[in-house]
Amino acid sequence: MGEEAHSIEVVSSNIDTKLYDDDDRVKRTGTVWTASSHIITAVLGTGVLSLAWAIAQMGWIIGPTVMLIFSLITWYTSALLADCYRHGDPNFGKRNYTFMEAVHTILGGFNDTLCGIVQYVNLYGTAIGYTIAGAISMMAIKRSDCFHSSGGKDPCQISSNPYMISFGVIQIFFSQIPDFHEMWWLSIVATIMSFTYSLISLALAIAKIAENGSFKGSLTGVSIGTVTKAQKTWGFFQSLGNMAFAYSYSQILIEIQDTIKSPPSEVKTMKQATKISIGVTTTFYMLCGMTGYAAFGDTAPGNLLTGFGFYNPYWLVDIANAAIVIHVVGAYQVYSQPLLAFIEKGAIKRWPRINQEYKISIPGFRPYNLNLFRFIWRTIFVITTTIIAMLIPFFNDILGVIGSIGFWPLTVYFPVEMYIKQMKVRKWSHRWICMQSLSFVCLIVSIVSGIGSVASIVLDLKNFKPFSINY
Repeated sequence: MGEEAHSIEVVSSNIDTKLYDDDDRVKRTGTVWTASSHIITAVLGTGVLSLAWAIAQMGWIIGPTVMLIFSLITWYTSALLADCYRHGDPNFGKRNYTFMEAVHTILGGFNDTLCGIVQYVNLYGTAIGYTIAGAISMMAIKRSDCFHSSGGKDPCQISSNPYMISFGVIQIFFSQIPDFHEMWWLSIVATIMSFTYSLISLALAIAKIAENGSFKGSLTGVSIGTVTKAQKTWGFFQSLGNMAFAYSYSQILIEIQDTIKSPPSEVKTMKQATKISIGVTTTFYMLCGMTGYAAFGDTAPGNLLTGFGFYNPYWLVDIANAAIVIHVVGAYQVYSQPLLAFIEKGAIKRWPRINQEYKISIPGFRPYNLNLFRFIWRTIFVITTTIIAMLIPFFNDILGVIGSIGFWPLTVYFPVEMYIKQMKVRKWSHRWICMQSLSFVCLIVSIVSGIGSVASIVLDLKNFKPFSINY
């Protein structure tokens, strides 16, 4: 009897080892490639479309240089953050499942509260930005088809509201994916789409340069006279926020790292995925931003694809816009998951009874487990982001604000402070001074980019009526 019980116990243990990690959570299956897909989905997003405009505000010298600096800062601080996934020992310490949990465990105190506010406001704002981007691309397809079917006689004015609502309906459906572990396929599809529209934008810009017969642009960017001194200043500051947004993903790095299987250590895999992802995205950013600026010069549009208007081959622009829509559907989910999970975890802890699932039979498919609380809460979340997007549908301005809010605290401050404490970096040592200097400089960048972006929103709101914007 004793031997039988012992054998049963061993079998049970073996099964558990295959299905669960050492902390009794479901076994992680992520690899360097799935992690890279998540990162590229988050980083190589619609921010690439604003980079030609951002370079136009700075010129040929400062623009590409600042973009490269942002990429290096993001790569460096991401490596610091990866070392904070496990508390104490980077390879064997207790796992932190979320960015906020890492801050709570390592720093604690007010940092915990500050991180929660900044991270979740940033994630919520990103969802709003992606709603605007998705709607603009859907409208661009509709206008393009309208323009060509009428032979250019119809101005094809279109309200953005139906398209934002349509995007919201799509997100209500996809928001029912429970967590990161079950949405790897969506990230891979979104990654493919981001490469698609980036390559099309690049190809169209190269064709435009060939058509012009020369490179446009100047060493100092938009000149005073074409715009006022104030507009030049605000535009420069806002472009910093746009570039910061283009590289923003640190706030979900820990969540992505928590999908990676071990061994090898999650730190090693995450650093490799970060290196691959930042390298790939920076290459695309440089190519798209610089060719876009070379094609349009100082008049580069806020959304690069809109600059090609309804030129032939218009169907290629339509494909690019369709790829953007598919991409932002996935990116919206990647950025929303940490916020959705945080609210659900807190609510279930307080009211355990709400965490009930109901099995729904679907003919021809396996039964679907409906969590009523998750369905209602996530639907409300999508509705609110859609409404706010309809109220403030300014793509470039929103990207600038989001980038400036999240860049310093999430990409620089918390990773630096956590790493210093985790690795016991001695105060006033050469390394400590360098890391704190980097943090201070990035704080200044966040402040000035935020001022520029808010100033632009204020100017746009002067001639704007909510829910009535047409393109």
